[in-house]
Amino acid sequence: MIDMRITSGIAFVLALVLVSCEQSDPPDFGRIGDEVVFSGYTWDVKSGFNGPGPNYFSDHVADVYVDDEGHLHMHITERDGLWYATEVVSQDTMGYGTYTFAVEGDFVGMPENITVGLFTWDNNTFYDHANSEVDIEFSKWGDDTKENTLQYGVQPINFGTYYPERVNNPPNISELAGVTTHMFHWTDSLITWKSYSGETTNESAKFAEWDFDLNNPGRVKEENGQSSLPVVIPAPGNTTNARINYWIQTYLDPGPSDGQRQEFIVHSFNYEPS
Repeated sequence: MIDMRITSGIAFVLALVLVSCEQSDPPDFGRIGDEVVFSGYTWDVKSGFNGPGPNYFSDHVADVYVDDEGHLHMHITERDGLWYATEVVSQDTMGYGTYTFAVEGDFVGMPENITVGLFTWDNNTFYDHANSEVDIEFSKWGDDTKENTLQYGVQPINFGTYYPERVNNPPNISELAGVTTHMFHWTDSLITWKSYSGETTNESAKFAEWDFDLNNPGRVKEENGQSSLPVVIPAPGNTTNARINYWIQTYLDPGPSDGQRQEFIVHSFNYEPS
């Protein structure tokens, strides 16, 4: 005869095992293979050896993931003797409109040879529109004494000749601690950038802004032995998308100058077409 106490005990243990398995299943961290789902958009996670930098780009889940609050974490990491950067590329195509990024990181004390990029890009518009690139960046660009790390820009800026009128470094560095929100509104005749303290776009929280219009001269982008047409305000193409990257200026040093793993966090992203 089967002892019912033993049978009941086995059933209880099995139930515990099943519950334990359910509880210990690892979260997906927003990742589906080489994609990450963040802020309502699906992004491709870049990998391989490529620009900018150039860098090795990591698609490891420990380097690009979404936490329980829905925030995107991006890292610069050393693995197997190599330093890896990170980049995500929106699968949605985008164009004229408003791009808003809420971010968190140490943008004042950051190593002088790393860069955060929040920008648009198009692989197919180099000749006519200089890759349709509008930028918000944080970097010291190799100068460890630089404090105003926030930079607004519209390409071409420094491909061949340097065009200082196409870039602006707001001086309000004390506002960059904690969470800040940065946006640009892109039209065919005007680009406007604004930055805010906190995760908000209330005018009362604004600490920097800049405009760029058609009164500026057209400039040529030169890269890999090729030259674009003169560009004032680039237009989006059919394959323009939003990108976020975290990369090393490897022409200065193969890894961050402080030798440490780096992290910054994107709280949210939003695109409103116009």
